[in-house]
Amino acid sequence: MPRRARLSIPGIPWHIIQRGNHRSVCFYAEEDYQLYLHYLEEFATQFGCAIRAYVLMTNHVHLLLTPQRADCAALLMKHLGQRYVQYINHSYRRSGTLWEGRFQREIEVTLGRQARRGQAGRPSKDTIEDANQGKLL
Repeated sequence: MPRRARLSIPGIPWHIIQRGNHRSVCFYAEEDYQLYLHYLEEFATQFGCAIRAYVLMTNHVHLLLTPQRADCAALLMKHLGQRYVQYINHSYRRSGTLWEGRFQREIEVTLGRQARRGQAGRPSKDTIEDANQGKLL
């Protein structure tokens, strides 16, 4: 049975989560993180996705990105995953998949609804200053 197509609306942010297979390690050394970010920037530019934020954990990745076209987020994740797995398998003399199935994603429209309903609090000055310390591509 074929997979259901993902709803993709250009300009609407996606929160993407990609986990290591069986929650195993995806990043073994500092160089792995740097190369993943290099590939992320390369493919985001190539396919037209704006990277808003990212978190790289040892066994999974969180990305917040905004696709400019309906198919660009899926293309970004496909090429990023393939290229990075090739690097890991070659560098660490392993084989097989690194990622656990397809990436998970949520369309990020809920914050606006929560703010309209009064459920989201106002950020404090400290929170805004902390957020500005994070690196965005």
